[in-house]
Amino acid sequence: MTSVKQSSHFPIKWRLLDAAERVAALVWPRQLHSYTGYLLLVPALLLVFVLVIGLIYIGGYSLHELDLANYRLKESFSLTNYYTAVTSTTYRTVVLRSLYGSFLVTVITIFLAFPYAYLMVRAREAMTRKFLLISLFLPFFIGQIVRAYGWLIILGKEGLLNNIVTFFGFSPLELIYNYPAVILGLIQYMLPFAVLLLAPAITAINRDMELASESLGAHWIQTFIHIVLPMAKPGLIGSSVVVFTLTLTDFAMPEILGGGTTDFIANSIYDGFFQLSNSGLGAALSMILVTLGTAFVVVIFSIAGTGTLGFSRRSK
Repeated sequence: MTSVKQSSHFPIKWRLLDAAERVAALVWPRQLHSYTGYLLLVPALLLVFVLVIGLIYIGGYSLHELDLANYRLKESFSLTNYYTAVTSTTYRTVVLRSLYGSFLVTVITIFLAFPYAYLMVRAREAMTRKFLLISLFLPFFIGQIVRAYGWLIILGKEGLLNNIVTFFGFSPLELIYNYPAVILGLIQYMLPFAVLLLAPAITAINRDMELASESLGAHWIQTFIHIVLPMAKPGLIGSSVVVFTLTLTDFAMPEILGGGTTDFIANSIYDGFFQLSNSGLGAALSMILVTLGTAFVVVIFSIAGTGTLGFSRRSK
């Protein structure tokens, strides 16, 4: 009776927490506490399960050829869609363009992102770090479509750059609806992702390592090449994988800035499903895209090792 009276004097938040703990003890007894980590994995596993189910359905659609008589997929299984995707000059060009563009965007983005991330982490003035961080996050408040149309305004015939060019008496330049415009838009879109993945890797590098290298007579370039870059390897590999795969699967930038002349694989998939009404061909292109992205990740981690993700074997 006394304990009840004492508990009544406790704040309402404490009593609610006590009640929540009692309910949790009934739902998840102490004997199951060792499995709590696995329980927390359930939402992620469900998402992966849904993704796998979707890929199975897409893989099934890819094995059915379109019947031109009624524009429905045939019941019989065949590899016609894959044969069309592999032998067609158009789709081969799209795949090669996507791979080359992804590689180019990845290299340029990492080259630009590393100095930005390094300065953002190593800047001594707090105001400088805050300014760089805010500038980095601002693009996330603007959708990719808005950013793409922003580039149209800047690069268009009546855009900012062409107004400057014509002001000095030159003819307007063709700056949009071409491959360089798509690459430029993708670099600007991928840069924040790369910086955010590089920043933790650079933060993990102890500043004393660089100071020790310089105190031993190493030039800052030597310190950067032999100390900073090797120790930032996890961030470099992780950001490269993310930028490459996101670029390879991008739809908006090639569609808007390319103007239909520089399609990537995602654009061809969209056309297969919604323009040609050939879900079998679209599904086959989807599976090719998944295969290319997966193969790239497997090759990178086979060469670099899973230690780039922070997973290392503990010595027994």
